[in-house]
Amino acid sequence: MAKKKSRALPPGPVMVDVAGTVLTKEEKKRLRHPLVGGVILFARNFENRRQLTELTRQIHKARKERLLILVDHEGGRVQRFREDGFTALPAMRDLGTLWDRDPLMAMRLATEAGYVLAAELRACGVDMSFTPVLDLDYGVSKVIGNRAFHHDPRVVTMLSRALIQGLALAGMSACGKHFPGHGFVGADSHHEIPVDPRPLERILKDDGAPYAWLGDAVLPSVMPAHVIYPKVDKHPAGFSKRWVQDILRTRLGYDGVVFSDDLTMEGASVAGDILARANAALGAGCDMVLVCNRPDLADELLARLKVDHAPESVARIRRLMPRFDALDWDSLQAESRYQNARRLQSQIVPG
Repeated sequence: MAKKKSRALPPGPVMVDVAGTVLTKEEKKRLRHPLVGGVILFARNFENRRQLTELTRQIHKARKERLLILVDHEGGRVQRFREDGFTALPAMRDLGTLWDRDPLMAMRLATEAGYVLAAELRACGVDMSFTPVLDLDYGVSKVIGNRAFHHDPRVVTMLSRALIQGLALAGMSACGKHFPGHGFVGADSHHEIPVDPRPLERILKDDGAPYAWLGDAVLPSVMPAHVIYPKVDKHPAGFSKRWVQDILRTRLGYDGVVFSDDLTMEGASVAGDILARANAALGAGCDMVLVCNRPDLADELLARLKVDHAPESVARIRRLMPRFDALDWDSLQAESRYQNARRLQSQIVPG
Protein backbone atom coordinates (compact mmCIF):
# COMPACT_ATOMS: atom_id res chain seq x y z
CA MET A 1 0.00 0.00 0.00
CA ALA A 2 1.35 3.42 -0.96
CA LYS A 3 2.35 5.66 1.92
CA LYS A 4 -0.14 8.45 2.50
CA LYS A 5 1.39 11.89 1.95
CA SER A 6 1.18 14.32 4.85
CA ARG A 7 -0.97 17.39 4.24
CA ALA A 8 0.70 20.78 4.29
CA LEU A 9 -0.75 22.87 7.11
CA PRO A 10 -1.83 26.41 6.15
CA PRO A 11 -0.36 29.26 8.20
CA GLY A 12 -2.10 29.63 11.54
CA PRO A 13 -3.04 32.84 13.38
CA VAL A 14 -0.29 32.84 16.04
CA MET A 15 3.26 34.17 15.69
CA VAL A 16 5.79 32.91 18.24
CA ASP A 17 9.50 33.45 18.92
CA VAL A 18 12.49 31.25 19.74
CA ALA A 19 14.85 31.57 22.68
CA GLY A 20 18.34 31.32 21.24
CA THR A 21 20.54 30.74 18.22
CA VAL A 22 19.42 27.15 17.51
CA LEU A 23 16.04 25.47 17.68
CA THR A 24 15.32 23.22 20.65
CA LYS A 25 13.18 20.09 20.45
CA GLU A 26 10.41 21.93 22.27
CA GLU A 27 10.54 24.80 19.79
CA LYS A 28 10.44 22.46 16.78
CA LYS A 29 7.33 20.87 18.26
CA ARG A 30 5.78 24.29 18.89
CA LEU A 31 6.43 25.39 15.29
CA ARG A 32 4.56 22.33 14.01
CA HIS A 33 1.42 23.29 15.92
CA PRO A 34 -1.36 24.01 13.40
CA LEU A 35 -2.17 27.36 15.03
CA VAL A 36 1.36 28.71 14.42
CA GLY A 37 1.80 30.82 11.30
CA GLY A 38 5.07 32.67 11.78
CA VAL A 39 8.18 33.32 13.85
CA ILE A 40 9.59 36.65 15.01
CA LEU A 41 13.34 36.93 15.63
CA PHE A 42 15.24 39.19 18.04
CA ALA A 43 18.85 40.24 18.60
CA ARG A 44 19.30 37.26 20.93
CA ASN A 45 18.77 34.98 17.92
CA PHE A 46 21.80 36.41 16.11
CA GLU A 47 25.39 35.33 16.62
CA ASN A 48 26.65 35.67 13.05
CA ARG A 49 25.33 35.42 9.51
CA ARG A 50 26.10 31.74 9.09
CA GLN A 51 24.28 30.86 12.32
CA LEU A 52 21.30 33.08 11.41
CA THR A 53 21.02 31.48 7.97
CA GLU A 54 21.03 28.00 9.49
CA LEU A 55 18.42 29.03 12.09
CA THR A 56 16.06 30.38 9.43
CA ARG A 57 16.63 27.25 7.33
CA GLN A 58 15.59 25.09 10.25
CA ILE A 59 12.49 27.23 10.90
CA HIS A 60 11.46 27.05 7.25
CA LYS A 61 12.08 23.29 7.30
CA ALA A 62 9.77 22.80 10.30
CA ARG A 63 6.63 22.84 8.15
CA LYS A 64 5.81 21.63 4.64
CA GLU A 65 4.34 25.06 3.91
CA ARG A 66 7.07 27.21 5.35
CA LEU A 67 6.41 29.60 8.17
CA LEU A 68 6.83 33.33 7.68
CA ILE A 69 9.94 34.68 9.47
CA LEU A 70 9.88 38.32 10.54
CA VAL A 71 12.02 40.71 12.56
CA ASP A 72 11.86 44.31 13.79
CA HIS A 73 14.64 45.72 11.60
CA GLU A 74 13.82 49.36 10.88
CA GLY A 75 17.15 51.13 11.06
CA GLY A 76 18.47 53.47 13.74
CA ARG A 77 18.02 52.13 17.27
CA VAL A 78 15.64 49.37 16.15
CA GLN A 79 17.87 47.08 14.12
CA ARG A 80 18.20 43.55 15.47
CA PHE A 81 21.22 42.43 13.42
CA ARG A 82 24.17 44.82 13.39
CA GLU A 83 27.40 42.87 12.99
CA ASP A 84 29.14 40.45 10.63
CA GLY A 85 28.52 42.55 7.53
CA PHE A 86 25.05 43.98 8.19
CA THR A 87 24.82 47.63 7.17
CA ALA A 88 24.10 50.19 9.90
CA LEU A 89 20.88 51.69 8.59
CA PRO A 90 19.76 55.26 9.33
CA ALA A 91 16.98 56.22 11.70
CA MET A 92 13.94 57.22 9.67
CA ARG A 93 13.98 60.72 11.13
CA ASP A 94 17.34 61.25 9.39
CA LEU A 95 15.57 60.71 6.06
CA GLY A 96 12.90 63.18 7.13
CA THR A 97 15.55 65.75 8.00
CA LEU A 98 17.10 65.22 4.56
CA TRP A 99 13.67 65.72 3.00
CA ASP A 100 13.53 69.23 4.46
CA ARG A 101 16.67 70.06 2.46
CA ASP A 102 16.29 67.87 -0.63
CA PRO A 103 13.02 65.90 -1.04
CA LEU A 104 14.03 64.02 -4.19
CA MET A 105 17.33 62.85 -2.73
CA ALA A 106 15.54 61.82 0.47
CA MET A 107 13.18 59.65 -1.56
CA ARG A 108 16.04 58.08 -3.47
CA LEU A 109 17.98 57.29 -0.31
CA ALA A 110 14.85 55.90 1.35
CA THR A 111 14.50 53.46 -1.54
CA GLU A 112 18.18 52.53 -1.31
CA ALA A 113 17.88 51.99 2.44
CA GLY A 114 14.86 49.75 1.91
CA TYR A 115 16.71 47.70 -0.66
CA VAL A 116 19.77 47.21 1.56
CA LEU A 117 17.57 46.34 4.54
CA ALA A 118 15.56 43.74 2.65
CA ALA A 119 18.36 42.24 0.57
CA GLU A 120 20.57 41.60 3.61
CA LEU A 121 17.77 40.04 5.62
CA ARG A 122 16.61 37.86 2.75
CA ALA A 123 20.18 36.69 2.07
CA CYS A 124 20.03 35.18 5.58
CA GLY A 125 16.57 33.64 5.18
CA VAL A 126 14.42 36.30 6.90
CA ASP A 127 11.24 36.88 4.91
CA MET A 128 10.05 40.24 6.18
CA SER A 129 10.65 43.16 8.53
CA PHE A 130 8.02 44.98 10.56
CA THR A 131 8.70 48.29 8.82
CA PRO A 132 8.02 51.15 8.05
CA VAL A 133 6.90 53.16 11.09
CA LEU A 134 4.11 55.47 9.89
CA ASP A 135 3.63 57.28 13.20
CA LEU A 136 3.94 61.05 13.06
CA ASP A 137 6.76 62.75 14.97
CA TYR A 138 5.06 65.02 17.51
CA GLY A 139 8.23 65.13 19.60
CA VAL A 140 6.54 63.59 22.66
CA SER A 141 6.55 59.79 22.24
CA LYS A 142 9.11 57.93 24.31
CA VAL A 143 8.93 54.77 22.24
CA ILE A 144 8.62 56.27 18.73
CA GLY A 145 11.10 59.16 18.77
CA ASN A 146 13.43 59.13 15.77
CA ARG A 147 11.79 55.99 14.40
CA ALA A 148 9.26 58.34 12.77
CA PHE A 149 10.08 59.95 9.42
CA HIS A 150 8.49 63.36 10.01
CA HIS A 151 5.65 65.30 11.61
CA ASP A 152 3.93 65.92 8.25
CA PRO A 153 1.77 62.95 7.11
CA ARG A 154 2.45 63.79 3.46
CA VAL A 155 6.21 63.45 4.00
CA VAL A 156 5.72 60.25 5.99
CA THR A 157 3.66 58.84 3.12
CA MET A 158 6.15 59.73 0.40
CA LEU A 159 9.23 58.51 2.27
CA SER A 160 7.54 55.30 3.39
CA ARG A 161 6.38 54.64 -0.18
CA ALA A 162 9.97 55.08 -1.35
CA LEU A 163 11.26 52.73 1.37
CA ILE A 164 8.58 50.16 0.50
CA GLN A 165 9.70 50.32 -3.14
CA GLY A 166 13.22 49.42 -2.00
CA LEU A 167 11.92 46.49 0.04
CA ALA A 168 9.94 45.26 -2.97
CA LEU A 169 13.03 45.40 -5.21
CA ALA A 170 14.49 42.70 -2.95
CA GLY A 171 11.21 40.76 -2.90
CA MET A 172 10.10 41.79 0.58
CA SER A 173 6.68 42.94 1.78
CA ALA A 174 6.12 45.81 4.21
CA CYS A 175 4.19 46.38 7.43
CA GLY A 176 3.01 49.84 8.48
CA LYS A 177 2.79 50.53 12.20
CA HIS A 178 1.22 51.53 14.53
CA PHE A 179 -2.30 52.11 13.16
CA PRO A 180 -3.89 54.64 13.50
CA GLY A 181 -0.93 56.36 15.19
CA HIS A 182 1.24 56.09 18.31
CA GLY A 183 3.18 59.34 18.00
CA PHE A 184 0.80 61.71 19.80
CA VAL A 185 1.04 60.02 23.22
CA GLY A 186 4.10 60.01 25.46
CA ALA A 187 3.50 56.68 27.16
CA ASP A 188 5.32 53.55 25.97
CA SER A 189 2.82 50.74 25.37
CA HIS A 190 5.48 48.16 26.26
CA HIS A 191 5.20 49.31 29.87
CA GLU A 192 2.06 51.50 30.12
CA ILE A 193 -1.44 51.81 28.66
CA PRO A 194 -1.34 54.93 26.45
CA VAL A 195 -4.49 56.98 25.95
CA ASP A 196 -4.97 59.39 23.03
CA PRO A 197 -7.88 61.80 23.72
CA ARG A 198 -8.32 63.15 20.19
CA PRO A 199 -11.54 62.73 18.16
CA LEU A 200 -11.72 60.30 15.22
CA GLU A 201 -11.71 62.85 12.41
CA ARG A 202 -8.61 64.56 13.77
CA ILE A 203 -6.77 61.24 14.03
CA LEU A 204 -7.71 60.14 10.52
CA LYS A 205 -6.91 63.55 9.01
CA ASP A 206 -3.38 63.50 10.44
CA ASP A 207 -2.04 60.18 11.78
CA GLY A 208 -4.31 57.92 9.75
CA ALA A 209 -3.69 59.67 6.44
CA PRO A 210 -0.65 57.58 5.37
CA TYR A 211 -2.70 54.37 5.67
CA ALA A 212 -5.47 55.81 3.50
CA TRP A 213 -3.04 57.15 0.90
CA LEU A 214 -0.90 54.01 0.67
CA GLY A 215 -3.61 51.31 0.73
CA ASP A 216 -3.08 47.55 0.75
CA ALA A 217 -1.63 47.42 -2.78
CA VAL A 218 1.45 49.32 -1.56
CA LEU A 219 1.30 48.41 2.14
CA PRO A 220 0.31 44.72 2.37
CA SER A 221 0.19 44.56 6.17
CA VAL A 222 -0.34 46.83 9.16
CA MET A 223 0.01 46.59 12.93
CA PRO A 224 -2.45 48.44 15.18
CA ALA A 225 -1.27 50.32 18.25
CA HIS A 226 -1.81 49.21 21.83
CA VAL A 227 -3.29 52.67 22.39
CA ILE A 228 -6.79 53.51 23.62
CA TYR A 229 -8.62 56.29 21.75
CA PRO A 230 -11.60 56.81 24.13
CA LYS A 231 -13.51 59.15 21.81
CA VAL A 232 -13.60 56.31 19.26
CA ASP A 233 -13.68 53.11 21.36
CA LYS A 234 -12.88 52.01 24.90
CA HIS A 235 -10.63 49.20 23.60
CA PRO A 236 -7.06 49.58 22.28
CA ALA A 237 -7.01 49.78 18.48
CA GLY A 238 -5.78 46.21 18.02
CA PHE A 239 -8.67 44.87 20.13
CA SER A 240 -11.30 47.12 18.57
CA LYS A 241 -13.83 46.04 15.92
CA ARG A 242 -14.54 49.73 15.42
CA TRP A 243 -10.93 50.42 14.46
CA VAL A 244 -10.08 47.24 12.55
CA GLN A 245 -13.35 46.33 10.83
CA ASP A 246 -15.34 49.56 10.63
CA ILE A 247 -12.56 52.08 10.05
CA LEU A 248 -9.57 50.20 8.58
CA ARG A 249 -11.35 47.52 6.57
CA THR A 250 -14.56 49.36 5.61
CA ARG A 251 -13.95 53.11 5.66
CA LEU A 252 -10.36 52.92 4.38
CA GLY A 253 -11.03 49.83 2.22
CA TYR A 254 -7.98 48.00 3.52
CA ASP A 255 -7.57 44.32 2.57
CA GLY A 256 -4.05 43.50 3.76
CA VAL A 257 -2.88 41.51 6.77
CA VAL A 258 -3.54 42.97 10.20
CA PHE A 259 -1.01 41.83 12.82
CA SER A 260 -1.62 42.43 16.50
CA ASP A 261 1.25 44.03 18.38
CA ASP A 262 2.88 41.80 21.01
CA LEU A 263 0.19 40.46 23.33
CA THR A 264 2.61 40.31 26.26
CA MET A 265 3.05 44.10 26.31
CA GLU A 266 1.50 46.11 29.14
CA GLY A 267 -0.70 47.93 26.64
CA ALA A 268 -2.44 44.61 25.91
CA SER A 269 -3.11 43.77 29.56
CA VAL A 270 -6.48 45.55 29.57
CA ALA A 271 -8.00 42.57 27.71
CA GLY A 272 -7.18 39.98 30.41
CA ASP A 273 -5.06 36.82 30.24
CA ILE A 274 -3.24 35.62 27.13
CA LEU A 275 -6.28 33.76 25.78
CA ALA A 276 -8.54 36.76 26.32
CA ARG A 277 -6.01 39.01 24.57
CA ALA A 278 -5.76 36.71 21.56
CA ASN A 279 -9.53 36.32 21.32
CA ALA A 280 -9.95 40.08 21.56
CA ALA A 281 -7.46 40.71 18.75
CA LEU A 282 -8.74 37.96 16.47
CA GLY A 283 -12.34 38.91 17.25
CA ALA A 284 -11.59 42.51 16.30
CA GLY A 285 -10.37 41.35 12.90
CA CYS A 286 -6.62 40.78 13.26
CA ASP A 287 -5.29 38.01 11.00
CA MET A 288 -2.35 37.05 13.23
CA VAL A 289 -1.41 37.67 16.86
CA LEU A 290 2.12 37.95 18.29
CA VAL A 291 3.27 36.33 21.54
CA CYS A 292 6.85 37.38 22.27
CA ASN A 293 9.39 36.60 25.01
CA ARG A 294 7.03 34.32 26.94
CA PRO A 295 7.17 30.75 25.58
CA ASP A 296 5.06 29.64 28.53
CA LEU A 297 2.27 31.97 27.43
CA ALA A 298 2.70 30.88 23.80
CA ASP A 299 2.20 27.26 24.82
CA GLU A 300 -0.76 28.18 27.01
CA LEU A 301 -2.38 30.01 24.12
CA LEU A 302 -1.76 27.19 21.64
CA ALA A 303 -3.30 24.71 24.09
CA ARG A 304 -6.40 26.81 24.83
CA LEU A 305 -7.17 28.80 21.67
CA LYS A 306 -10.14 27.48 19.70
CA VAL A 307 -10.43 29.26 16.39
CA ASP A 308 -11.00 28.48 12.74
CA HIS A 309 -8.52 30.56 10.75
CA ALA A 310 -10.62 32.25 8.08
CA PRO A 311 -9.62 31.43 4.46
CA GLU A 312 -9.32 35.14 3.67
CA SER A 313 -6.80 35.56 6.52
CA VAL A 314 -4.77 32.60 5.26
CA ALA A 315 -4.76 34.08 1.74
CA ARG A 316 -3.62 37.47 3.00
CA ILE A 317 -0.75 35.93 5.02
CA ARG A 318 0.38 33.87 2.04
CA ARG A 319 0.63 37.07 -0.03
CA LEU A 320 3.35 38.31 2.35
CA MET A 321 5.81 35.57 1.41
CA PRO A 322 8.80 36.76 -0.69
CA ARG A 323 8.00 37.15 -4.35
CA PHE A 324 11.18 35.56 -5.72
CA ASP A 325 14.30 33.73 -4.58
CA ALA A 326 16.88 35.78 -2.70
CA LEU A 327 20.54 36.20 -3.56
CA ASP A 328 22.89 34.48 -1.15
CA TRP A 329 25.20 36.74 0.84
CA ASP A 330 28.27 36.38 -1.41
CA SER A 331 26.25 36.97 -4.58
CA LEU A 332 24.63 40.01 -2.98
CA GLN A 333 28.01 41.54 -2.13
CA ALA A 334 28.98 41.32 -5.81
CA GLU A 335 25.78 42.94 -7.06
CA SER A 336 26.35 46.50 -8.31
CA ARG A 337 22.89 47.74 -7.28
CA TYR A 338 23.50 46.62 -3.70
CA GLN A 339 27.02 48.06 -3.64
CA ASN A 340 25.75 51.44 -4.82
CA ALA A 341 22.79 51.45 -2.45
CA ARG A 342 25.04 50.65 0.49
CA ARG A 343 27.53 53.35 -0.50
CA LEU A 344 24.76 55.93 -0.64
CA GLN A 345 23.81 55.24 2.99
CA SER A 346 26.93 57.19 3.99
CA GLN A 347 25.26 60.34 2.60
CA ILE A 348 22.54 60.15 5.26
CA VAL A 349 23.83 62.30 8.11
CA PRO A 350 22.43 61.36 11.53
CA GLY A 351 20.41 64.12 13.14
